[in-house]
Amino acid sequence: EVQDVVSGERKVNSSSSLPPLDLKPEHVALITKAMHGVTQEGTSTRVFMGAPYATGGKTGTAQAVGVRQNEKYEAAKVEEHKRDHSLYIAFAPLDSPQIALAVVVENAGFGAAAAAPIARRVFDYALLGQYPSEEDIALTQQGQSAAPVGKPRAASSVPTPGTPEAVAAASAPSVPVPVAPKKAPVSTVARKKIPSAPSPSKKVPQAAPQHQGKRAATAVPASQGVKR
Repeated sequence: EVQDVVSGERKVNSSSSLPPLDLKPEHVALITKAMHGVTQEGTSTRVFMGAPYATGGKTGTAQAVGVRQNEKYEAAKVEEHKRDHSLYIAFAPLDSPQIALAVVVENAGFGAAAAAPIARRVFDYALLGQYPSEEDIALTQQGQSAAPVGKPRAASSVPTPGTPEAVAAASAPSVPVPVAPKKAPVSTVARKKIPSAPSPSKKVPQAAPQHQGKRAATAVPASQGVKR
């Protein structure tokens, strides 16, 4: 049974269109164990850290353009549409799988960088009923997330994109965020500058010494003459 997440329509597929594969149980067990190891000690370990369910997966990278034999690929030096694609296939829960998915993120690089984090959030939504936090969504969109961060929301509290509820929520006026009032500037008292003591390296002029026994000469106007 397949459900359209937008319209809610359910469609039952005939099991005759998907005949069971004639696989040996020991081969299935080997592959299952190996894919589970990818999430425990492999390339998607950081992405599924702390998950309360067991899952199996495999990261992958697909080239968008060819690289010459002696040429080194560096994503930062090529145009975005020429960068590698990020791939991840997974299923969960491990013992009784209910979901199988394949994620392709074009030109996003290594599989664990973009595709695997999206798979983790799909499993959390379907198995745990958790919707990522706004912070986690932003990091995932930028290809910078691993295990979920922030407090997840209940999936039932977030309308499915494309539904009338989601359209109404998007068109609703946003509530302004209150801004804290600015604090008044703190007044300062001007301090009187006190002259500093002279530096020891500078010489302070001293008063000339007075001669003892002699009187200092004083100027006499010329009109008075000089008495002998």
